[in-house]
Amino acid sequence: MSILSVVIPSYNEEKMISKTAKVVAKILEDAGIDYELIFVNDGSKDNTWAEIEAANASNKKVRGVCFSRNFGKEGAILAGMSLAKGDCAAVMDCDLQHPPEILVTMYELWTQGYQVVEGVKASRGKESGLHKLAANTFYKIISDATNIDMSNASDFKLLDRKAVDAFLSLPERHIFFRALSSWIGFKTAYVEFHVADRTEGVSKWSIKSLTRYAVSNITSFSTFPMQLVTGCGLLFFLFSIFFGIYSLVKYFMGESLEGFTTVILLILITGSILMLGIGVIGYYIARIYDEVRIRPRYIIASTTDQPSITKVDTIS
Repeated sequence: MSILSVVIPSYNEEKMISKTAKVVAKILEDAGIDYELIFVNDGSKDNTWAEIEAANASNKKVRGVCFSRNFGKEGAILAGMSLAKGDCAAVMDCDLQHPPEILVTMYELWTQGYQVVEGVKASRGKESGLHKLAANTFYKIISDATNIDMSNASDFKLLDRKAVDAFLSLPERHIFFRALSSWIGFKTAYVEFHVADRTEGVSKWSIKSLTRYAVSNITSFSTFPMQLVTGCGLLFFLFSIFFGIYSLVKYFMGESLEGFTTVILLILITGSILMLGIGVIGYYIARIYDEVRIRPRYIIASTTDQPSITKVDTIS
């Protein structure tokens, strides 16, 4: 029988580990699906790892991975995928806001020959107005930057073993699972789901972290910001031509421009565009520096399979 691996990144989720393990296991068992649940402790500061070990003790199909520190959700997904033994692998959040019953639908579509099954948000659940505005803005920007419609995209998806291997073979240090899982291609199906309300704990995403996430993923997946700066430069160049012609016309007509305010504004605009351009270029150079250092994308301190293991991501 085919095995479904479910990768569950976990950061400060001590209150959800036991519940999530039991709920997901029951749903898959009732559906007759052989499975393994891989919880990845992403450097949590609470008792998340102890709860994962307890879940493993009560159900050996629950496996745990503990990072040496916080490497971020993308690193946790990558580690879980690399350790998955299943014929297909799904990713879902630990807070059960991704409805686990949708895993059954995804698995059934996989048995029909689909190699990537994308979970698409039909609704976003309860969010503050500010958070919803920030999220919508992020997805609009990143959709335009990557040329992939990500307005309702999520990390909740299932990949066939071939798709998993293709994803794992990508060498970049900064990965964006949500976009790369679409970029790799393969036969794809879509499943709508409604984001459930969180029953325990609070969201780990703040406006600040969402902004950092947006900047990091846009620059790792697209050169759009550099093209935007080029566009600003072109626009200002056209403005300069127009203003130059206007100045010459005034000069030959014997009229002088009211110059001080105009000159100050031109200097400020030019300086702002230049500094913005240098900043964007500098950010991309920093990303290149990160890539050429080839530091590991995660470090595993221990696993429930081998408690004393220390494993470094060595994919290059």
